[in-house]
Amino acid sequence: MRELPRDPAPKRNGDVMETDQICSRRSILSGAGALALLGVAGCSTTDLSLPALELDDVNTGSVRPVRPSISVDKNITSPDVMYASLTDNGFNVPAVPYLKVKPEFRRQIVVDTTGEAPGTIVVHLNERMLYLVQPGGEAIRYGVGIGKDGFRWSGRANIQYGKEWPTWTPPPEMIQRKPELVKWQGGQPGGLDNPLGARALYIYQDGKDTGYRIHGSPEWWSIGQAMSSGCVRLINQDIIDLYSRVSKKNPVVVM
Repeated sequence: MRELPRDPAPKRNGDVMETDQICSRRSILSGAGALALLGVAGCSTTDLSLPALELDDVNTGSVRPVRPSISVDKNITSPDVMYASLTDNGFNVPAVPYLKVKPEFRRQIVVDTTGEAPGTIVVHLNERMLYLVQPGGEAIRYGVGIGKDGFRWSGRANIQYGKEWPTWTPPPEMIQRKPELVKWQGGQPGGLDNPLGARALYIYQDGKDTGYRIHGSPEWWSIGQAMSSGCVRLINQDIIDLYSRVSKKNPVVVM
C-alpha cells in the first residue's frame, strides 16, 4: 500500500511489541442436493471454528444451508511464503521461525463471523485476533498483541492514514515510566528496532487522533500477549500484508 495522505504528525504514539502466523484449510464445496468433501489441507491442526456442515434431510429431501467455501491463497496460507525474509524500503526484514509461533496466530483465511462489511478491520482483544473482512463471506485473520490491562482502547473508528517504516515518538507519560526513552522524545527513526515496525495505521475517531495504532513489531514472540501500552501489534510480515490491503478511511472495530 502506498503511503496515504496524512494529517499533521500525531502527537502521541502507543508502546509496542509483537509475534506471528497460521495456515489455512482448503475449501468445502457444496453441490445441488448433496455435499462432497473435495479436500481439506493445511499446515496445522488448529480448529478454525467454522460452522458445522448441514447435510440434506433424507426424509424430506430438502437441502439445508451450508457454510461458505474457503478460498486458498498461497500468499496467505503458506507459512514459508508468508514469513520468509524480505527486503522492504532498504530494510532486510528477517524470516520469522513460524514453527515457534502458535498456529492460531499465523495468518490465515477463515469464514467471516464478524457481521461487518467488507473492508472493515475487526480486532477481538480477548481472542488476540485481527480480522480483515473480505467479500464473499471470508476474512483474513492475523494474530496480534494487545495492550496491558488499563492501557486498552475499544470502540468504532477509522484508519485516517498509514506510514511505512514510521517514526516512533514515546508520549510524555511513557517517558515518565521509562526515563531511558527520553533520548527518543524527538522521535525514533523508522528501522528494524523501531517499536512501530514496518508499518503503522493511525486510528482516528470522529476526526480526532485516538493515540492508538495498528502496527508492526520486530518481537514476533509477543504476538498473542498483552504487553503494549495499548496499540495493536502484528508481526512485521503481517502488517506489511495488511497495510497493502487497506486504504484511508477503512472502518475499525476494536472490541
